[in-house]
Amino acid sequence: MHGALKRTTVMLLLAWAVLAGTVHAADDPAASQVERFHGALMESMKAGPELGAEARYNRLAPIVGRTFDLPVMTAFAVGPAWAGFAPAQQQAAIAAFTRLTIASYAHNFNGYGGEQFELEPNVVVRGADRIVQTRMIRPHDTPVSLTYRMRESGGTWKIIDVYYGAVSQLTTRRSDFAAPIAAGGAQGLIAHLTSLTDDLMK
Repeated sequence: MHGALKRTTVMLLLAWAVLAGTVHAADDPAASQVERFHGALMESMKAGPELGAEARYNRLAPIVGRTFDLPVMTAFAVGPAWAGFAPAQQQAAIAAFTRLTIASYAHNFNGYGGEQFELEPNVVVRGADRIVQTRMIRPHDTPVSLTYRMRESGGTWKIIDVYYGAVSQLTTRRSDFAAPIAAGGAQGLIAHLTSLTDDLMK
């Protein structure tokens, strides 16, 4: 990630911590959503080698669909070009982004080596959003910080961005998507997303 983008994400996380209020994670529906998602990831990891990529994908697809606001995430990752996509192109882009998101989890969480997910005791409340902070504890390795930005949609709290350490997944995606959109518009992006998914599912 470029230095300017990294500095921006670090400053955003600091602003959340300094300016926002908190609620107890044990009583928070946004935190409960994250815990359910982590539970599904853990089950997939433990069964990963036996399941294979396609079976992990099929197992994770329902929980990813329930937990992530994928239309919102797709629009943000595309950026200003989204307004120029025709409705059918927007729906196709959402479908392709959804497949990529599921495939990414099926690929990256493909085995179990004693990892555990740990939820921070407080959830940060920032306007309409809630920030659920977690860590993946790895035996004999540095813990990985996983921070979820969540927003209520249709009465359910859903993830709209994931931070790995201080790096926003959607900021990274927007940077990655810029070239295929510039070269081929919506169809160029969809082809790019499909290629990324195919590579992950090999």
